[in-house]
Amino acid sequence: MAEGDVEKQIPKKKLQKSARIHIYKTITWRILASLTTFVLSYLFFQEDKDAIEKATGIALTEAVLKMIFYYLHERIWYRSIYKLDQEEENE
Repeated sequence: MAEGDVEKQIPKKKLQKSARIHIYKTITWRILASLTTFVLSYLFFQEDKDAIEKATGIALTEAVLKMIFYYLHERIWYRSIYKLDQEEENE
């Protein structure tokens, strides 16, 4: 079954709701994780006069990239689980 076929079988409302939930989870998780990254970065650079700027740059870059990767990861897992459910129903 092609990747696009899986989305066609999932009701549109269910896809939209799951996508919205995944976005909320992504954002809240990134806030927590990015704060952790900021604190760790600051601790590593604390002797540097630009420690706050460096820690902020690292945390922001990390946050944007990892939100994108996490969201894509969630969508792939969701599709693969739904695909398995569909295969079990067809057996």
